[in-house]
Amino acid sequence: MKVFRLDQLDAERAANEGAYLRFLKERRMSAGLYALSPGDTDPQSAHAQDEIYQVVSGRAELTVGDETTTVGRGTVAYVPAGVPHRFHHITEELRVLVVFSPPED
Repeated sequence: MKVFRLDQLDAERAANEGAYLRFLKERRMSAGLYALSPGDTDPQSAHAQDEIYQVVSGRAELTVGDETTTVGRGTVAYVPAGVPHRFHHITEELRVLVVFSPPED
């Protein structure tokens, strides 16, 4: 078993001065914590893996392909591999748990 605390992961991410911290990489999946502040630009491009986002805190718009929705705490979104996507119009500090399958490189 591996157990992680989001507050500790967020502190580690911040200490490394990055928006993303991968904290798990296994044979069939990986997971990370993604953070964006109001006014930040999400530089993501389409990934080769399927993704699941779970918004832990904050509020923003998420565009996946041609669809846009508002996301906030408790939102879970699936992003298929190869589809362009990004968070934007971030109005509250955003923390997102990200799961990739297969694992990201």
